[in-house]
Amino acid sequence: MSALSQPVDLLSQRATQIPVSTIRPRLDSVDVLRGIIMVLMALDHTRGFFSNVPFYPLDLEKTNPALFITRWITHYCAPLFVFLAGTGAFLSSTRGKSKRDLSWFLLTRGAWLILLEITFIRWFGWSFSLDVHFIGVGVIWAIGWSMVVLAGLVHLPLPVIGAFGVAVIAGHNLLDSKPPDHFGSFHWLWRILHAGGGFSYAEGYSFGAGYPLIPWVGVMAAGYAFGSVLLRNPLDRQRWMFRTGALLTLGFVLLRVSNVYGDPGNWSAQKNDLFTLFSFVHCQKYPPSLLYLLMTLGPGLMLLAVLDRRIPMWLQPVVTFGRVPLFYYLLHLPLIHALAVLVNYGRFGRAEWLFGWPLVSSPQPPPPDGRGFGLLIVYAVWILVVLMLYPVCRWFADLKRRRREVWLSYL
Repeated sequence: MSALSQPVDLLSQRATQIPVSTIRPRLDSVDVLRGIIMVLMALDHTRGFFSNVPFYPLDLEKTNPALFITRWITHYCAPLFVFLAGTGAFLSSTRGKSKRDLSWFLLTRGAWLILLEITFIRWFGWSFSLDVHFIGVGVIWAIGWSMVVLAGLVHLPLPVIGAFGVAVIAGHNLLDSKPPDHFGSFHWLWRILHAGGGFSYAEGYSFGAGYPLIPWVGVMAAGYAFGSVLLRNPLDRQRWMFRTGALLTLGFVLLRVSNVYGDPGNWSAQKNDLFTLFSFVHCQKYPPSLLYLLMTLGPGLMLLAVLDRRIPMWLQPVVTFGRVPLFYYLLHLPLIHALAVLVNYGRFGRAEWLFGWPLVSSPQPPPPDGRGFGLLIVYAVWILVVLMLYPVCRWFADLKRRRREVWLSYL
């Protein structure tokens, strides 16, 4: 917890405008880790649109090692994405933003992300549909609301923000005993805040809360407090990150072995040692359990410590994605979806199951048998997607570096 006790006057000194000569540059290590997250995220979404697997890849009764690992490795995306969003918010206060400016930016950008999730991302990313009868929300929704909450939290002392984040992460599984029905007519609110799942809010209209908000708010708050660690000298912060990451990972192992607390599902012996290991690391993501967050944030911090020492040359291009994560996100879903449409039109002469209203209305014929591909094709399409996104993301990253228009900070 020592990192969360960074002197509060460090922030108050930055509540006024900072001279250009003292503004801290971006940390490439943070950008490259964020870039790795974005690349892995594209793998998961490519698998969703191109895989021929009809079952959940983490179902130990049906999966195979390659499929399990392909899905499981992408578990690191959401926790680190949200955590580093909080870190980025803190670091922006060291580049000239006053606390008041930062609060307003978080409030407005959070509202913008929420709007993007229920409109552009839903309509032009996931569904290719303007149908408003179902609204499903994911990680961008969670980041948006977490920013709205953080807009208020930033006015508190930094140790309080850190303690709040840690308490929410560690304690939110205590709320698992309260099912949505316990709250009567407010069951929908509990699904949005903690339990997740879907509900109807009017005749013929429904809402799916894929990312319940309470744990993610804690992750972003912890990430914000963690930002103070990155103000330390390189050797000190690298030691802190690696040791803290190792402690979190050890905490995951010890809690998971006990099967006492931290995840709704217990691990158990399986048909062989490898699948027993899979059972051990298969923790709940929706909503993210304490063990899920320890399992992902711990190794993530250790990797950040390694990257902060030296970024390998072959990872340098990934920095580009990490500097424009939202821009990348808004492009990668429509691109993957459009490629799936083109491929299915080429194979079957139709792809109406990948569209919705107004282009396609119900009832629809069932999708053809044999659609989708094995993992080799999934990985090939994933690499193609990343390569296609690189030039435009590099152009936009250069644009953001050269220009300072306010709208650029919202993408």
